[in-house]
Amino acid sequence: MQTENKGGINYELPQVLLLQETGLGTCELAARTAYDSFSQSENHCIREFNANSKDVMGHELPRVNAIEHSDLLDNLAWTYFHHSVLEHANLTFLIKGISRGVLQEHARHRIQGITVRSTRYTMSGLINAFNADKYINRSNIEPSEWFVDTILNMNMFVTVNVDYNKLQIVDIWKKLSLQKRLYGDLQFTEATLSKEQLNWLKSDLSADLTSNDIFKMLETLKKKRNVGDLVKHVVNDNWKVDMVVTMNLRAYKNYLGLRAVGSAWFQIQWLSAEMIKATPRKYLDLIMKQDAINKHIS
Repeated sequence: MQTENKGGINYELPQVLLLQETGLGTCELAARTAYDSFSQSENHCIREFNANSKDVMGHELPRVNAIEHSDLLDNLAWTYFHHSVLEHANLTFLIKGISRGVLQEHARHRIQGITVRSTRYTMSGLINAFNADKYINRSNIEPSEWFVDTILNMNMFVTVNVDYNKLQIVDIWKKLSLQKRLYGDLQFTEATLSKEQLNWLKSDLSADLTSNDIFKMLETLKKKRNVGDLVKHVVNDNWKVDMVVTMNLRAYKNYLGLRAVGSAWFQIQWLSAEMIKATPRKYLDLIMKQDAINKHIS
């Protein structure tokens, strides 16, 4: 795990993996179609692709997709600033461990496909731990040490300072405790646990069961599907999420131009830097200046 310190707080850096790339060949094919200049390409497969035969096209297509450089694309990108043909290349990234604060800024970029780990459907661990803690320690006005340690081990935040994260966990517990009191113990429990979990809790439980025993059993039983509906309000900007993102090369250029610069928020700068590291050089050469590339890739 790589971390960075900002303002005295340590943050876990996101991890980025390139899942797929379409290559540059389709971009050059689009540009050659615009100018009807297939014969001028330095790539043999592009010149051959213009033949009036689907068999030839199909035979050359794998080579087209494997193109590493195109003089025409380079000229269009850096001499004529004609970037529309770059929309035919797509990159898909798996991004793990960004904050919801970063997600909010990232989602403002409209031209992308984005699938994010659902908060509503993935909060069962937290709510099961809270219900288990409350079942054993009904009168507590502070979370138990077990609850705090259990949530710490879930690694839910991009912040990694233990003392700081404990404050966030206590805040979550107190918010849930207040909600449970305002809504009603029974109503809260029924709204956050599945029928299977509720039936087990209503059975004759051993008096020797601990919070951890109850938690493990709740985790084993069928969970309530949309458990986060009522409790998502406890989530803050440090809450960690994962996502899969697909961008065309032109949109990616715009993204990096706004987010991989010093004026951007530091957390999204970190994400941009990791995305750049995961991006093959052939794409970066068309959308970033060399000094900017060298700054991120040593």
